Amino acid sequence: MAFPTHIVAVGGVVEDEHGNILLVKTHDGGWVFPGGQVEVGENLPDALRREIKEESDIDVAVGHLIGMYSNTGIHKWYDGITDVPTKLMVDFVCEPVGGALSASEETTEGRWVPNDAVLDFITAPAIRNHFQAYLDFDGTAAYMEYVTKPAFEIRHRARI
Repeated sequence: MAFPTHIVAVGGVVEDEHGNILLVKTHDGGWVFPGGQVEVGENLPDALRREIKEESDIDVAVGHLIGMYSNTGIHKWYDGITDVPTKLMVDFVCEPVGGALSASEETTEGRWVPNDAVLDFITAPAIRNHFQAYLDFDGTAAYMEYVTKPAFEIRHRARI
């Protein structure tokens, strides 16, 4: 039996004391909130703190779970050759506790954006839906299954 291959990733909606949200601009994907893949042996909060620090130089405290998302589509990576496996993403609310905002090897820019302007920056449908789950948070986490290729399609939504 072959073990399934999934990417496990984390994302952080980092909100400062003024209600601004941390966004980073990636080299190939536009504006997003920071996050990335969990490495072998890493727990989710540690992975999220590391990813946010790597992408923005901001230190955070990880708070409550916002949602879990399954991208069940398999598609080609930017190189057009490599298959990107299905992905499970787990998003948390975070609070900045230190650091100084800067770009990194993974990002071209970082900025604090007023909460009500975030969706003016984010163009990727999946990331927009992740942020909407943050805006709609009612004490229960969101779950969504979707595919991003060939076109974004939501296949299932629930509250968990």
